[in-house]
Amino acid sequence: MDFTFTEEQQAAVEAARAVFSGVAPDSVPSPALTPGAVADDFDRALWHKLGDADLLSLPIAPEHGGAGLDAIALCLVLRESAKVLARVPLLESGAAALTLQRYATDELCAEVLPRIGTGDLVVTVAAHGRTGHEPADLAVAAQQEGTEWVLNGVQTAVPWARTADRILLPAHTPDGQAVLALVPRIHPGVTFDDQISTSGEPHAEVRLDSVRISDRETITDPAAWESLRNLLTTGTCALALGLGTRVLAMTSDYTSKREQFGYPVATFQAVACQAADRFIDLRAMEATLWQAAWRLTTEADGPLPLAGDIAVAKIWASEGVRRVVQTAQHLHGGFGADTDYPLHRYHAWAKQLELSLGPAAAHEESLGELLAAHQLS
Repeated sequence: MDFTFTEEQQAAVEAARAVFSGVAPDSVPSPALTPGAVADDFDRALWHKLGDADLLSLPIAPEHGGAGLDAIALCLVLRESAKVLARVPLLESGAAALTLQRYATDELCAEVLPRIGTGDLVVTVAAHGRTGHEPADLAVAAQQEGTEWVLNGVQTAVPWARTADRILLPAHTPDGQAVLALVPRIHPGVTFDDQISTSGEPHAEVRLDSVRISDRETITDPAAWESLRNLLTTGTCALALGLGTRVLAMTSDYTSKREQFGYPVATFQAVACQAADRFIDLRAMEATLWQAAWRLTTEADGPLPLAGDIAVAKIWASEGVRRVVQTAQHLHGGFGADTDYPLHRYHAWAKQLELSLGPAAAHEESLGELLAAHQLS
């Protein structure tokens, strides 16, 4: 098997590293010291740099001004963004672009994709449902009336909802089919209640009261919501991998300089063993992420459906990122809780990612059900 990324994918990584090299994780107030959101908006300056570097248009087809790359390339850039805690809706925008490109009408694609690629149109995604503990498409009801759809319901924890231009959200029809609607932020019947994420970023509860959306802004293909959800999940695993990679590097640097009894603590067996265990976690997170991203991109057959590979990736990402950050805090001693040092920010982001992915035990149960239904030869 060849695990080498293509030249185009590697070029995307290099471009991302160049843009993110100037990003400081502590450019906004600490979430530990801020009663509300750390900032009212995402990092607009960084967003424009990503647009100028053609990184926002990576997954968009050439006919709409993009590079025509895939979900793997998006995950590679997301991995780099998490290393510096980049405060941009890169995951939501990329997942929305890939989904719209595949399932939306040609007219809607021609209208929105070029602007998404340049960063002029910011799209976020509502994917957590009413409470975060139920299928997101069941949180909003969609009723077709002539050439329009009428939406009623609530979506919680929508990132950057107050500052994005459009919100791509799932809903369900009376016969239980899932649809996607691209809802303008400023639209009759759309209201917001502020929420704050664990990482200190502004989210919002989005309420839809008889919101009317045209046919052209609605995707009725039942596969569209599942595809979007898989893209968001795989991208979140990529963020967890990038964050964990950076945290382990910080831990290695600190323990190699911090001395005890006249020796760097990194030379102590107990410290080295813990760091080695976390290195293994990261390698497992990496392998399972790229397996899921590859299946998602190629739609290749496997012994289990795609949901099985995504469940495995979620298990490792959710558990792995938590263990990496906990070990980092332990090996840093009290220094890890110092708000003048960025590790506590990575801890908050890791917890947010873990909560977004959900508990590993639930994914293990889903994986068990798939294994029971698909006997492996």
